[in-house]
Amino acid sequence: MPVAKVGAIVLDCADPRALAGFYAELVGGTVKDEGDWVDLQVPGGPTLAFQETPGHVPPRWPAPDQSQQFHLDLTVEDLDAAEKEVLALGAKPLDTEDRSRTFRVYADPAGHPFCLCAC
Repeated sequence: MPVAKVGAIVLDCADPRALAGFYAELVGGTVKDEGDWVDLQVPGGPTLAFQETPGHVPPRWPAPDQSQQFHLDLTVEDLDAAEKEVLALGAKPLDTEDRSRTFRVYADPAGHPFCLCAC
């Protein structure tokens, strides 16, 4: 029997409302704004939470001397169509050149890496 269950996946950032809005456009859901903490209730998935962190420094990717800490894998039907949409939302490409792979790596507007996966 497990000791706990996942309550939320929390991302530190400078602007929790803006980042919650980015992910709401990306994966859907309902935003609950509590000031320096914003929850995104994702249908059929875990809650994504965004915590205001003064002086937030985004992870560097790729960086052989520094790990990315974590990232989100987001499943999509069509990588090319999804890529156009995430770029329009403000994502930045990190590793998207190899079009033969089933995934591409981006950074959200606060710099957190995430993958679009057609897996």
